[in-house]
Amino acid sequence: MTPGEKAIYLDHSATTPVRREVLEAMLPYFGVNFGNPSSIYTLAQQARMAMDDAREVVARGLGARTGEIVFTSGGTESDNTAIKGAAFALRRLGNHIITTGIEHHAVLHTCHQLEQFGFDVTYLPTDSHGLVDPDDVAEAITDDTTVVSVMLANNEIGTVQPIAEIARIVKAEAARRGRTIVVHTDAVQAAGFLDLDVKTLGVDMLSLSAHKFYGPKGVGALYIKRGTPFEPQQQGGGQERQRRSGTENVPLIVGFAEAFRLANGERQSASAHCEALRDRLARGILDSVSGAHLNGHPTLRLPNNLNVSFEGVEGEPILLSLDFSGVYASSGSACSSASLEPSHVLVAIGRSATLAQGSLRFTLGRDNTEEDVDYVLSVLPGMVEKLRNMPSLSAVE
Repeated sequence: MTPGEKAIYLDHSATTPVRREVLEAMLPYFGVNFGNPSSIYTLAQQARMAMDDAREVVARGLGARTGEIVFTSGGTESDNTAIKGAAFALRRLGNHIITTGIEHHAVLHTCHQLEQFGFDVTYLPTDSHGLVDPDDVAEAITDDTTVVSVMLANNEIGTVQPIAEIARIVKAEAARRGRTIVVHTDAVQAAGFLDLDVKTLGVDMLSLSAHKFYGPKGVGALYIKRGTPFEPQQQGGGQERQRRSGTENVPLIVGFAEAFRLANGERQSASAHCEALRDRLARGILDSVSGAHLNGHPTLRLPNNLNVSFEGVEGEPILLSLDFSGVYASSGSACSSASLEPSHVLVAIGRSATLAQGSLRFTLGRDNTEEDVDYVLSVLPGMVEKLRNMPSLSAVE
């Protein structure tokens, strides 16, 4: 394969293309039905009805009430809003937040900022597979704990956390202490692959982003369970039932709902398809490349995620070689791809900085095929071997 031929896209955790059905659902609300849903005349009410229908679709997919769904600009805003909103609402009762060291930066940087406002944050460790021990969560709870935020599925290594068990333990401990502790989960990477029924998960807040499941960029959702203490973080006209002011982006909200509806309906078939391809790719890489290490849990992981570290070579030159051959992958989170620092997730699970910098993330999607996987397996081992045999800069000097 050479540049200009059909590319093989294996970076679906970074973003996904907008499905045709989603685009078609959105188009009328960019033009004919362009009304502001807060106005009262007919044109505006057409937009309002579309938004209400979208909220119903999302609520149904989460097993929630329509009034518990807040539309946002994406996963980052949903994470920020959930943690800050609950933390500030409960500040008079305590200032302690519990999270993990492998969260997305939308959670970690929010917690870092809250520390500047006097909050105390515990960053829990994980095991070598990236799993959080629910007992560690229980032991971290104090009489000042108000918020626990643990992601459902990791965006880099794909490990799926026991959120239902964590939520159960937190709620039991909160009841024993006679206090309120809000449980939030970042489910951005889980949508389309895992069951997101909020009653089963037992969470008070849950974050989503449309562009991770073939919807548009720039729109997300935050589930806020009825009765959850919450301080709005964006003030203005009082939209979204006073929880997120600002004129709603109706076309993108319609697109979010259609993408979410399709993703939920196809979850089992999409998971089976991606898991088969992922396992084929994993076996091929681990069998044909010496010094290759799987990152993340071997079974408790997203069905489309494969993260591998290679000894003796950095990930970036491998990515560039793959790109030249028409294969698009990543070295971790797209949100931190410009950073020269090793992945905080891989370091947190015990990988050395050197091995962490030699990692690649392949995330498959609905349009990938066995031929795509076999092509990657035909070019990747040679690339790794060639790069390992190249003289280092220090040796040349």
